[in-house]
Order: sequence, then structure tokens, then C-alpha cells
Amino acid sequence: MINVDIIKFLIEHDVNQKLIDDIIYFKNFYKIDNESKDRIPEPTNFFYGKDIWEMSIAALLEGENILLSGPKATGKNVLSDNLCHLFGRPQWNVSFHVNTDSSSLIGTDTFQDNEVKLRKGAVYRCAVHGGFGIFDEINMAKNDAIVVLHSALDYRRIIDIPGYDKIKLHEATRFIGTMNYDYAGTKDLNEALVSRFLVVDIPKVDREKLLRILKDEFNDANEEILNQFIGVFLDLQTKSENSEISTKAVDLRGLISALKTIRRGLKPRLAIRMGITGKTFDEYEKEIVGDIIRTRIPEAWKATDVFPSI
Repeated sequence: MINVDIIKFLIEHDVNQKLIDDIIYFKNFYKIDNESKDRIPEPTNFFYGKDIWEMSIAALLEGENILLSGPKATGKNVLSDNLCHLFGRPQWNVSFHVNTDSSSLIGTDTFQDNEVKLRKGAVYRCAVHGGFGIFDEINMAKNDAIVVLHSALDYRRIIDIPGYDKIKLHEATRFIGTMNYDYAGTKDLNEALVSRFLVVDIPKVDREKLLRILKDEFNDANEEILNQFIGVFLDLQTKSENSEISTKAVDLRGLISALKTIRRGLKPRLAIRMGITGKTFDEYEKEIVGDIIRTRIPEAWKATDVFPSI
């Protein structure tokens, strides 16, 4: 858990002061009920990118919904959590898959107290409580779910539930979609759905940004050696861009998890095997990934080489 205040973080990174002032006003104006407070995410790290921050904040303050689009490991989910925390709004997260349908989002009939009642879904609760709804991998949504999204994201801000009342969205309710156009099973979003968002394209991470992210999480690490782990990630990213390997091993979460196990005392090669190499199951691809790792992470390295203080 990081202990830097997110407002302070934005000020330090020169985010427009008027936007920051407007966020503070927004938080003070839109109170939340006690039962929703535990849904406000606490950030474990921050997203880096001044322009991305300013675009996202400005859009949300204007009542718009935003679509975070970009390749794998660019921080879309980190930014989503950061925005919920920054605005002080409870979060309802929907991860789209083949079984996500309208009843998953709005709710489904259930028999309770001798009558049929609606068991409320994530979008319903988000709409009523003024939350931020996160639509993760929205380009995997099937048609039944997209109908609900059209209604929830429409400028009229009303969801009509057949057999029940209309829901008027709380004034603070916003929706944030994320999409990775490289994943298998994804599809192009239709024009009507895209038009309901302002789109924020997130660029791939570079060495400087990666070092900031990892130093935030591992400020006790040897920076020279940390740069070798960053080199592994960037080399894999380049191989993926050149279609030599898939994106499976280009996993920033896996790299961070591997470093955590090293700090616990695990040998670096074993840790990176779990966090990176193990993410691909193709033997040919494993060999390519392994070659990159062998050039960067010597077999002789121990956990104390990476984290001298342990």
C-alpha cells in the first residue's frame, strides 16, 4: 500500500490545478452512503502520465463516460482504480466474458418473502448509489449485454427494466470501459457504443515509466539490478510487437509478483519462471522467453542481490 496522498501525487506531476480544485468540489458535493464506502478502492500504486490524467479527469467532471484503450500492461486497470479513489466514488466492476448477459448487469428475478423481486446487479447498484462502474474488457461483451450498456451510457441517463420501474442514474454515476485490442475473443465495438464514450488511448510503457512504477513498489531494491528486470519486460514487449511471441509473457503484473517473491527470499530465476515464463504454454515460445531471461538474469543471482536489506 502506498502512503502518498493522490492529490499530492497529481500536484507533484503538474496536473492542471483547476481540475484538482474541481475534483475536491465534486467530492464535497456528492456524498456517499455508509454502506458504499468500503467499495472505494485504495490504490497500491499510481498511474503515470500527466496528459492521460488530465483527459480522464476533465471528461469525468463533465459527466462523460470514458473508454481506456491500449495494449496489454499499460495500466488501464490501475488508472480505473485511481480515478475511483480520486473522486471518492464506490466502484462496481464487471469483467466481460461469454456468460455476461443483461441479467448479470441489471439483475434477475428471485423469489423472496412470497413474491418475485429483483436481485439487483452491478449496473443497477452503481446507478443508484452514484458509483463508478468499471466495464473491464468491454470489447468482449456479447449483444445481450450491449443492449444494457447502450441504455446505461445514454445521455438520458435512464435504464428501463422490463417489469420494473425505470432507474434514473445518480448524478455522480460514471462508467469507465477498458479494452485491449490484442486479446483473443475480442471484437470491434459498434459505432453506437463507442459514441457514448470519450476515448483515452493509453500508450505502451517505456523504461522511465517502468522504473517509476517499480521504484514505488520496491524502493529497497538495487536499482541497477531492477533495470535488468525492466530490460526483460521491454525485450519481451519488442518481441511481441514483432510477432515473434504472443503477448502472454508481456505481463507487468507477473513481473511485480515475481519481484515480491524475490523480496520474500526466492531465487530470481525461480521467481521469474513463475511470473513470466510460466505465462506461456507453447514450448517454442518458452524457449524464446527463456533466452531473453538468461541474458538479463544470471543463474547465480540470489534474493539478496536484488534486495540487499533482506
